Amino acid sequence: MHVTIADAEIAIEAARKRAIELGTEMCIAIVDSGANLKAFHRMDDAWVGSIDIAIKKAKTAVFFGMPTGLIGKLSQPGGSLFGIEHSNDGLITFPGGLPIVDKEGVLVGAIGVSGSSVENDHAVALAGVGPIGVSDLPEHPWRT
Repeated sequence: MHVTIADAEIAIEAARKRAIELGTEMCIAIVDSGANLKAFHRMDDAWVGSIDIAIKKAKTAVFFGMPTGLIGKLSQPGGSLFGIEHSNDGLITFPGGLPIVDKEGVLVGAIGVSGSSVENDHAVALAGVGPIGVSDLPEHPWRT
């Protein structure tokens, strides 16, 4: 099962509204459960460099089924995932990427947001997930 285009558009609109509330311009990416880009929105004046970062945050979150900020904590020197950002053609290991889990507890995709502080990126990503699912994976073995 994958995130639908209708859900992706709902998520992008919710994220965009939150970015406006925060007074920032963002790049917002939605990927499906295979880490394929499903939808993308670059707000006017959002940084060009944030395009790649938003997409990689979404891919990182779906590849490992966890928020990118958590991967960042685990990938610090001495951490169990140290160096992971060099895998998969480059990962982003700071906040702004969240898994999207449907009401059945299935990982259907992820959102990645870039363009502001990591705190704002995370808040905007969370706002995008809210209307279509949750960002916390269930305890059952969902991996393929």
